[in-house]
Amino acid sequence: MNKNKSLIQSVANEVKELTEGEATGHDWWHLYRVWKLTQKLITNSSANGQIAELAALTHDLADHKLTDPGKGYQHIRELLSKHGTQHEIVEAVVDIARNISFKGAGVDQPELSPEGLIVQDADRLDAIGAIGIARTFAYGGSKGHAICNPEIKPEMHQSFEDYKKSTAPTINHFYEKLLLLKDRLNTTQAKRIAEERHAFMEQFLQRFYQEWEGEK
Repeated sequence: MNKNKSLIQSVANEVKELTEGEATGHDWWHLYRVWKLTQKLITNSSANGQIAELAALTHDLADHKLTDPGKGYQHIRELLSKHGTQHEIVEAVVDIARNISFKGAGVDQPELSPEGLIVQDADRLDAIGAIGIARTFAYGGSKGHAICNPEIKPEMHQSFEDYKKSTAPTINHFYEKLLLLKDRLNTTQAKRIAEERHAFMEQFLQRFYQEWEGEK
């Protein structure tokens, strides 16, 4: 195993210990899937593989849904530095963690590095399709959100603060985020993968409402 691969595996091992068993859908296995998708998307890319893989493994350590982001960025710095990661690599990874998240339908996306574009795509692919459906309801349940309330309509949030504060039913999240992601991907390969996952979500929603009304 070369030095870079050894470093990445060491970071992966520690991140697994830190996040295994987390119950909101942002656990080790989410990070593992994003890591594997990143490896797939980075093939034939000019992006720095070490930066991309380390960002895939650590990005949720600073997610606002799980922790104070400022403390999270410092945690990423300390974890990567402990494993001997070069300073410029560490800061590139932190920059990705700071900027890849969806922050509301009407909120502009910050500019990302080539590595950030790939990790963002991998992260967003794991938010859609069958896995995305499961993660959405896991998160909603963990926060005490209702599954569905037809009287509460989806909202296209125009600020990150409004998006963060939302306590809307979980089904609304499909319209406020998940169904928007297919058209907000960066790489050709991710866009191809997203087509089938997006279609599956649409089929799920159609069936959901049929069962909700007792039609099926």
